[in-house]
Amino acid sequence: MNSSSPYIRDGKFLVSKIPVGENLKSAIRTAVDLIGGFDKVILQDDIVTIKPNLNTADPYPASSDPMFIKDLGELLLDAGAGKLKIIESSTMRLSARKVSDTVGLTSVANELDAELIFLDEHKWMKVDIPSGKYIKSASIGEPLLARGKLVLAPCLKTHFLARYTGSMKLFVGWIKHRERIRMHMKNLEPKIADLASYFNPDLIVMDARTCFITGGPASGQCSTPNLILASGDMVAIDVEGVRTIQCCNAKNKLGMDVWEIPQIRRAVEIGIGAQSDNDIEIVTP
Repeated sequence: MNSSSPYIRDGKFLVSKIPVGENLKSAIRTAVDLIGGFDKVILQDDIVTIKPNLNTADPYPASSDPMFIKDLGELLLDAGAGKLKIIESSTMRLSARKVSDTVGLTSVANELDAELIFLDEHKWMKVDIPSGKYIKSASIGEPLLARGKLVLAPCLKTHFLARYTGSMKLFVGWIKHRERIRMHMKNLEPKIADLASYFNPDLIVMDARTCFITGGPASGQCSTPNLILASGDMVAIDVEGVRTIQCCNAKNKLGMDVWEIPQIRRAVEIGIGAQSDNDIEIVTP
């Protein structure tokens, strides 16, 4: 069990689930406060990298809602962050810069005075994945070597190949495009967990206000759970995210025990975080 996260109580990873009212920023703040607050991981003048979802220029929930990123960024600055970076790349043959302009993230980054970094405009660096079984190394964007504190901002949705996109799946967007193709050809789901094991996010804030419950990642049937989830553990928050989709009773590839879903099963084998429901505590207002 990875006990390095400060968002643990009595040996259990905390996951908050907050219904969103009229004020999104307030809901994000409450979600993080319930597990212990931003100041558990954000220190004065920290460099903080936000990882959004900019796979395509399709509107939320295919890509991150820029207002969600804006509110999250403002809260990180309020907590003392000295510099924000937003680092991402899009899918094959798409310019991440153009995608960012189209969905409205570029203007949000300007408002936050955040450094917006598109990995398709930078060098790739080969790194070893010590816990990897299905993928033992990967080429990640060079700017990630100076990422500082890491905050993941996934938008929850189904995925027609990977079953779902939560926190672990986000990191596919940080590796070289050619390697992404190879990832998708065989053993995609356990490879997602292998890749995620290289990174150690400090905080995850999941946008589950509107989710694809079929299809994905670019289009699908939508449902509106209207929730914000927060945790320090990728496995715990993905488990609760999947359960949020499962509650919608749609025809998708998630009709099984959540711990048997290949992404999560492989994450348990690696020891990324939560190993079972006994390791998770849900906190609500």
